[in-house]
Amino acid sequence: MEYTFDQVADMLDEMAEAFPPVFFEELNGGILLQEEAKLDPMFPEGEVYFMGEYVQDGYLGRYINLYYGSFLASARNEDWDEETWKDELFATVAHEFTHHMEETAGLHALDDQDAEFLRRAREEYGGPL
Repeated sequence: MEYTFDQVADMLDEMAEAFPPVFFEELNGGILLQEEAKLDPMFPEGEVYFMGEYVQDGYLGRYINLYYGSFLASARNEDWDEETWKDELFATVAHEFTHHMEETAGLHALDDQDAEFLRRAREEYGGPL
């Protein structure tokens, strides 16, 4: 199953409304849906995608980027159904919100977990690429 960019944007708008307003404090750029896919350059092309990222920019502030193209590529590769689309979108938004909340509190536990996950994944692919 595939969703268009506009359909995913609508789903994300609806999901974002379900999060408490406190999650949006100091997230001055909000949640942005980007059209492109974002490949992880440490893995073979087409194998691993960034679904989203929390950004802190000295000029633009704090915001969350989600990559429609990454979701679409994963949906095609794994034959996602409607429920999987929603689960993956929600999990990614929640994950990026966690980065935001931890950063504003001066914590980094999720960053450490992400680094460990990537380290293990790279080991499975035969080390740094």
